[in-house]
Amino acid sequence: MAALVAAVFLQGCGILGGSKESAQDPDAVEVNEGPIAFDVEVHSDRDSSRIADSLENYLEIQRYRRFPDLRENEFNRLLVEADKNARDLLAALGYFNPELTLTVRTNEIGSKAPRTIVVDVTTGPLTTVKSHDIGFSEPMASYPDAQRQRQRIVRGWSLQDGEPFVSSDWNSAKNAGLRELQKYRYPTAQIAKSQALVDADTNQADLSVHYDPGPEYRFGEVELIGVKRYDPQGIKNIARIPSGAVYSEEELLDAQQRLASSGYFDSAFLLLDTENSDPEAAKVVAQLREAQFQKVVFGLGFSTDAGPRLSIDHSHNRIWPLDWRSVTNLKLDSKEQELTSTITAMPKEDGWAWFTGGSLKREDTGDVKTNSLGLRLGQTKSVGHIDRSYYLKYDFSKALGDSDVSGSASSLMAGYEWTGSYFNNKINPTSGYGLSAELGAGFTLTPSREPFVRTRLRAMQFIPFGQRNNVGRRNRILVRGDVGAVFADNNVRVPASLLFLTGGDTTIRGYSFDSIGARTDDGTLYAGRYMAVASAEWLRPVTLFGNATDWGHAVFVDTGAVTDEAKNVRIYTGVGTGLRWSSPVGPMQVDVAYGVKTQQLRLHMRLGFTF
Repeated sequence: MAALVAAVFLQGCGILGGSKESAQDPDAVEVNEGPIAFDVEVHSDRDSSRIADSLENYLEIQRYRRFPDLRENEFNRLLVEADKNARDLLAALGYFNPELTLTVRTNEIGSKAPRTIVVDVTTGPLTTVKSHDIGFSEPMASYPDAQRQRQRIVRGWSLQDGEPFVSSDWNSAKNAGLRELQKYRYPTAQIAKSQALVDADTNQADLSVHYDPGPEYRFGEVELIGVKRYDPQGIKNIARIPSGAVYSEEELLDAQQRLASSGYFDSAFLLLDTENSDPEAAKVVAQLREAQFQKVVFGLGFSTDAGPRLSIDHSHNRIWPLDWRSVTNLKLDSKEQELTSTITAMPKEDGWAWFTGGSLKREDTGDVKTNSLGLRLGQTKSVGHIDRSYYLKYDFSKALGDSDVSGSASSLMAGYEWTGSYFNNKINPTSGYGLSAELGAGFTLTPSREPFVRTRLRAMQFIPFGQRNNVGRRNRILVRGDVGAVFADNNVRVPASLLFLTGGDTTIRGYSFDSIGARTDDGTLYAGRYMAVASAEWLRPVTLFGNATDWGHAVFVDTGAVTDEAKNVRIYTGVGTGLRWSSPVGPMQVDVAYGVKTQQLRLHMRLGFTF
């Protein structure tokens, strides 16, 4: 008859053998100094590395290795307890019928320990999952609106039938389901009951977990803590918590990110008050620390595109007389010298905020030095993953020199921009996609008044595939595309700041920054009206001595062109390889690329992720 050897009832997320402390006598004293009284050595018939690590690290007897004056009767008692402790640890790994032999070996004189406890393990068969059952309390169990949430938990259950029953995997599966509940609609969800029934004769486990979601929560009013200098309603408009909507952790984190990145606060932390609020209108508490009115940031940098770079950023959070926020940037490098300033109002209740600003720039547009001026007025809105803006823009540019493209031009354009970022991480993404579209229409002011249309489309996607390594990293493909066009009669001069150049670290590697454009009959490079760029990159995680690292290796191909006329298209292609490091501030990449057209190698370096 089958012997039922385990019936484990767990509340929450207890872990069998998960840490040294959990298996220890709380009244015992651990000694970490002094001579070693004994060593522990583990031998196993299979899964030897994993079993040895678990027993050698978590056996309770390890606490007494340096215990002073350990008497023989105490040592023998520890050996008896070590047998039971080892069986518990092996059960946590899925082995419920092991054969254990503990022997004591006397070591040679001069060894670091006078004796060694040798643990010989014959694991026996590995216990597997026979069945699993996932249940929910009412009213969620029959609530139609929660059906998708229930299905996500059931489909996402990680410990499937037939897989090894390991204590840590069992707890991870339960807690993953709990987190799925707590992220949306049910922030106070709990594990009401969980049970693992292990039959030692058949080495199979029947699992069951029952979730108690608790009440459904909806967002209520927002309470601001720490706001003294700014309009409270304006701050609430930045957060834009959807009052009356079903609770969503993502909505809460997005609001927190908007407040933290607004520039008005040094820190922002939002939480749902589930203890003192009605679930139908739960209060959101925003704990904020205001930033100083003014801040100046100096920066030094280097890029393979433009060499050394100096930047100075100044922000003022309430300029007179509008009480709008201003951000002014000065950037100086060998290719470009630019001064920009933008002032932005607090958003209205619908999320839209007025902005205005301007820029002065001197830059190399191909082989031509160009001075430009830009002025812009419009409204912008950022909600969730989507940023939108519409504006009226004035542009003036003057190309210096005696080439065919020298001269000045100015224009007035009405434009609209839309960007959707659906990446899994804003700093260091490994999956997801981004889309961006720009559309503008206007007319030139000088040297003649003619209509034109400008459009640009960008897309990027990370495609993970293959098995995860031991830190969760996978192979991935990165594809991106960028197309732009200015439609106007051939004889219309459009400001150079509205035209296109490409090439460099973030576009077509293997070529220098903005070295790909249209060309005159005498070979002068200048910004063109039509651009298309495409890229594909395969990145695979780097493993060193069998261990996963934060590094990856990439191979890529970039291609594209800029032209004024379809008959004069010249395709530029770059191929190469490089290294990626997932740093705390974003990906760092170092690439060596070969420009097929120029037949030259170039080094490209870049830090951070931008779309």
